[in-house]
Amino acid sequence: MPSDPDRFVRIERVTKGYGTLRALDDVSFSIDEGEIFGYIGPNGAGKTTTIKILVGILRSFEGTALVDGHDVRRELPAVQRLLGYLPQEAAFQEWRTVDHALTTFGRLSGLSRADLERRKKEVLGLLGIPEVQHRRIVQLSGGTAQKVGMAQAILHGPRLLVLDEPMAGLDPASRFQFKEVFRALARDGTTIFFSSHILSDVQDVATRVGILNRGRAVHVGTLEELKARLQVGRSVEIVLAHDSGRRPDFAARADVLGVDRFAENHLVVRLRPDADVDAAIDGFVRDLLASGCRIRSISPVSPNLEELYVRFVAGDRP
Repeated sequence: MPSDPDRFVRIERVTKGYGTLRALDDVSFSIDEGEIFGYIGPNGAGKTTTIKILVGILRSFEGTALVDGHDVRRELPAVQRLLGYLPQEAAFQEWRTVDHALTTFGRLSGLSRADLERRKKEVLGLLGIPEVQHRRIVQLSGGTAQKVGMAQAILHGPRLLVLDEPMAGLDPASRFQFKEVFRALARDGTTIFFSSHILSDVQDVATRVGILNRGRAVHVGTLEELKARLQVGRSVEIVLAHDSGRRPDFAARADVLGVDRFAENHLVVRLRPDADVDAAIDGFVRDLLASGCRIRSISPVSPNLEELYVRFVAGDRP
């Protein structure tokens, strides 16, 4: 998967080994400015290693990593000026207050006193925690501390935000809030690269995904491109109000791959990738009514990222 030279982030043929173990093996992908890129894969696949290379923590590797044309090894200060980073476990000195921690980080990032005071209020408000500004870190819950970590990552208005499992440990309301923040930042032109094991969150917010498995980038693209690559068709979910006992044999149809039955009155018909969904539904309705069945609901269903990911990583691909 060659990297596109016109894109904002470029990872080109990156390999990183630890002794005989290859954490990354010839990985390449690119990310557009303003894109939300979800990075997924099994534990130990190399996600955190990629992130540490991108933010300049790991400097010894083969290949090239660039941000806005700057090489992360040779021009790290230029990259760091563009970068906001939230590691998997944000570490703050617990005796500090939130205000003290953000002030220290803001000064290190070059914010003026006036800009710093304004930005602290803005980011804490954006994350819904303005009331914690003068509390000590030790007094915060894990989820609130995670939000403070996010606040420091976006405090200086970075052009690239790199987040390692940013929503791990958050409750559903906080995860929804983080996703809204992602969308707002992306609308303003911020590029977001984040890893997550919560695949529904990735599906909700990412414009493209990268799947890493055993150190290799096995897919980079949109969800629709992943479906096409796996030759996955849509499915039709059918719920019956009455089953006459003479239900049609949908599995015998040329446009059907298989039928999954979840209850007596609930089935999902999996269509072939080239099937016409509307024509298939029309045929199902006709056949069911002709057999004396009554339909409560019938609707197309598209496979989600979790289903596609399991198939891809498990090797169930053409």
